[in-house]
Amino acid sequence: MPIYKFKGEQPKIGKDCFIAPSADVIGRVEIADSANIWFGCVLRGDINKIIVGENTNIQDLSMLHVIEERACIVGSNVTVGHKVTLHACTVEDNCLIGMDALILDGALIRKNSVVAGGSVVPPGKEYPEGSLIMGNPAKVVRPLTPEERDGYGNHYKSYILAKNEFLASGNLEEI
Repeated sequence: MPIYKFKGEQPKIGKDCFIAPSADVIGRVEIADSANIWFGCVLRGDINKIIVGENTNIQDLSMLHVIEERACIVGSNVTVGHKVTLHACTVEDNCLIGMDALILDGALIRKNSVVAGGSVVPPGKEYPEGSLIMGNPAKVVRPLTPEERDGYGNHYKSYILAKNEFLASGNLEEI
């Protein structure tokens, strides 16, 4: 698995994590316990830090990067869908970020929120807790219902099961 030290900074990987063999984790990256980073992802902490919280999944082909002035912070129990770009932004706990979403510099997605697939979150934009966010540019469509918060907020659990299957010896074998 490609984990790279850059300018003396080495990624810190928690316990019971899955990092796919084709994912690249570079420099100032902290991945908390039970997080999972899937195939083709790039986490490039070369000029600032990237933090991925406990139980969070970063799905296939997603990219996390930073700018000198801003880190990229993803909370705990977050689902980051396929081909998402998170650039120098913050996503708080229990969020779901839909496939192909783009969240730009300084944006803040508060906890228990959903960013719909394909949405483009502008730089510096902040959204209230518990929001359904969608569009280009992304806007709050409505508050999530308690049932939606529970459902989307627990989506990460299916990826914990998948991570455990991939970590089980013999299940992933290069041929």
